[in-house]
Amino acid sequence: MEAALMTGATASLALFLFAGCGKKPQAAAPPPPEVGVMTVRTQALPITTELPGRIDAVRTAEVRARVAGILLKQVYREGSDVKAGDVLFQIDPAPLQAVYDSAKASLAKAEANVKQTQAQAQRDEVLVKIHAVSQQDYDTAVSAAAQGNADVLAAKAALETASLNLGYTTVTAPISGRIGKALVTEGALVGQNEATELAVIQQLDPIYFDFTQSSTEGLKLRQAFAAGKLKNVAPGEAKLTLLLEDGTTYPHAGKLLFSDITVDPTTGMVTLRAEFPNPDDLLLPGMFARARLEQAVDSQAITVPQRGVTYGADGNPTVMVVTPDDKVEIRPVTVSAAAGNDWIITSGLKAGEQVILEGFQKAQPGMTVKPVPFEPAAAAAGDLKNSGAGQTH
Repeated sequence: MEAALMTGATASLALFLFAGCGKKPQAAAPPPPEVGVMTVRTQALPITTELPGRIDAVRTAEVRARVAGILLKQVYREGSDVKAGDVLFQIDPAPLQAVYDSAKASLAKAEANVKQTQAQAQRDEVLVKIHAVSQQDYDTAVSAAAQGNADVLAAKAALETASLNLGYTTVTAPISGRIGKALVTEGALVGQNEATELAVIQQLDPIYFDFTQSSTEGLKLRQAFAAGKLKNVAPGEAKLTLLLEDGTTYPHAGKLLFSDITVDPTTGMVTLRAEFPNPDDLLLPGMFARARLEQAVDSQAITVPQRGVTYGADGNPTVMVVTPDDKVEIRPVTVSAAAGNDWIITSGLKAGEQVILEGFQKAQPGMTVKPVPFEPAAAAAGDLKNSGAGQTH
């Protein structure tokens, strides 16, 4: 009986061992997924600010009628370039010519009269010494001669005024520039009780760009300079480019002329002025534009390609970082501005850290990954391929 039990147990053990030998071995754990990373490095980066503003002429002259009269003729062509001294309008000179002729005649009369009074005074000067005339008569003659001299001076002044007014009937350009449309028509009475505006001339090359900057931003820059975080751009090396209304970049660089010394109390803004060459008259007064102004240099700037920064539902930016032990970590960062296709990171990252730029779908916080250098060309080809696969033919 015992032998039979032993035989059954042995058979059961053998069957169990035989069944165990038939199981497959447990599968090995998959390797960690690869992610494309970029090692963060610091670099010298100009601090660029985009500020809105408007184009303004360097010089603007309002051409006005300086004398009253009927406008006889418009000489210039509207919208053309004129030079200082070019004739623009002709006002009827006839009434002022008559005034000039009358003043000229008055001067001749005064000069003739002064000759007579001077001669009388000279004769009385001799006669008074021999008591041939009284002292009172002599004094009267001297006074008449002086009065005659005064009348001559007054007549000369009147003639000069008449000459100036006659000259003002020919209206000329006070400055060189582009002249606009005529604001009056031929036959109109101008200059009656006021200096009628006839046209406007604007100098367009070079041209001004007036824009504003928040006094708060200017204060932050000065504090950063004082703390040594930023360096001033060397004089004469600051770059100023203009972005036009259609988004294109103006081909000519400008220069910053000045920053106002006061802050507008209603807006908290400071006015700045730049000058741009305008050889093709592409910029016109009143146009809206944006100035891209390089104000400082950050010698320890950190940038991350825009594809590496994501924004959550709360609007806060984050990046995925691979830690030294190859773990994925979500890192909140602070973004200050764009620099080309990169974001400038002011906090949250430091030099030497690895930021994930490719393989986000494979990476989860706390997961172990295999970081490999990010290849921009390969990533661009992959993005193009994925976008093509999604198209319907």
